[in-house]
Amino acid sequence: MIQGTGSNVGKSMLVAGLCRVAARRGISVAPFKPQNMSNNAAVTADGGEIGRAQALQAVACGREPTVHMNPVLLKPESDRASQVVVQGKVRGRLQASRFREDRGALLDVVLDSFHTLAETADLVIVEGAGSPAEVNLRRGDIANMGFACAADVPVILAGDIDRGGVIAQLVGTHAVLSPEDRRQIAGFLVNKFRGDVSLFDDGYAAIEHHTGWPGFGVLPWFDAAHLLPAEDAVDVGRSGAGQGYHVVCPMLSRIANFDDLDPLRAEPDVRVSMVPPGRALPGDADLVILPGTKSTRADLDFLRQQGWDIDLRAHLRRGGTVLGICGGYQILGTRIDDPEGIEGPPGTTEGLGLLNVTTRMQPGKTLTRVQARHAATGAAMDGYEIHIGETTGPDCDRPFSHFDQVPDGAISESGRVMGTYLHGLFSKGAFRHAFLAERGQHSGGADYTATVEQTLDALAEHMESHLDIDAILKVARASK
Repeated sequence: MIQGTGSNVGKSMLVAGLCRVAARRGISVAPFKPQNMSNNAAVTADGGEIGRAQALQAVACGREPTVHMNPVLLKPESDRASQVVVQGKVRGRLQASRFREDRGALLDVVLDSFHTLAETADLVIVEGAGSPAEVNLRRGDIANMGFACAADVPVILAGDIDRGGVIAQLVGTHAVLSPEDRRQIAGFLVNKFRGDVSLFDDGYAAIEHHTGWPGFGVLPWFDAAHLLPAEDAVDVGRSGAGQGYHVVCPMLSRIANFDDLDPLRAEPDVRVSMVPPGRALPGDADLVILPGTKSTRADLDFLRQQGWDIDLRAHLRRGGTVLGICGGYQILGTRIDDPEGIEGPPGTTEGLGLLNVTTRMQPGKTLTRVQARHAATGAAMDGYEIHIGETTGPDCDRPFSHFDQVPDGAISESGRVMGTYLHGLFSKGAFRHAFLAERGQHSGGADYTATVEQTLDALAEHMESHLDIDAILKVARASK
């Protein structure tokens, strides 16, 4: 199990890299994360949903993602409440304080998924969440040491030197852990080092001295990390280095499935800008993408609070294009009805009115992988649906795409405002090439999946070069 000294220290990428290392060595390997909190989800073949990072880790293993790889997924709907997904299916909505009380009851579910997965692989690599040093959350924990002790899984603790204070991160974690939890840790590694690694020799020795834990190495910064899908919204503020066609995406408060933009970000002639709250949408945007959101009506209000509705109309007056994906598509319509309060308080919210469609929220979530064709160009598309609600209206007579002959989405009379329920639409090179070509832009047309595979191989080689992989693999032991 890879645990971290804090959030965003690189646990997801470390697990993905170790999965690919093991797979390249001929080991049957699977990823596992007991509890995840993310609105960036992926759809499994059996019609469930898991965190996007576990889906990437499954790719690193050469495996099909399953709901057992992430049995508890929390999808924040507000600062105090989350939708709870258990073994791929929505179980309900819980207040944060209530979840802290109830999460211990989910340990049996987590262990069931872990053992189910372990029966299919020689090696399971587990990812923690947050930090085990949050000892105030230890009672009932299912994400870090609570799981590790219950399943008797050895832990390697990862520190992030890029954020500074890595000696204190690791030594401090050792200091606050209980003796039982401390014994579960088999060693540590240091992640995200920049420069000459030998300059940290004394610091590395100091960590070993103060903790008594062996070190498994110092991993230098991996430059190609941006080519892999990001799971945490904190990572989406990075803008692509490419020039040319400018794609702009406002960062909604409950932004979801923002990895839809990653294939565009990888294009050398496309620049992707994520616009944080409080900033206007850039006037030089060619395409504005309204992304998915976990709380459509709330984020529609949030969008208006930022003045982005005014920016969008100005963008269209300048001849720009707008594409709404999933919740973003719903926001573009004239009205969103939620009479049963599925996403929050019951009621109706007036949409932006840029598409002549209305959405009605309904019980039940659509979770489906689909193959589609772009209506305008006929280009093949792959992706998935993950949404609630049904959208209808006159602009649906001009669909954006077809899912197995079934129309999806809508296009305005002008042709410059589009909406779709298809996530992952830009991954397939044929569609991305056709979409950009329609707008006078060049694309290499390579499938993004090939870029991800190449990057995972490069990550595995990077880790083989700098970490003691043999020692890391020897840490593993049979599950109870």
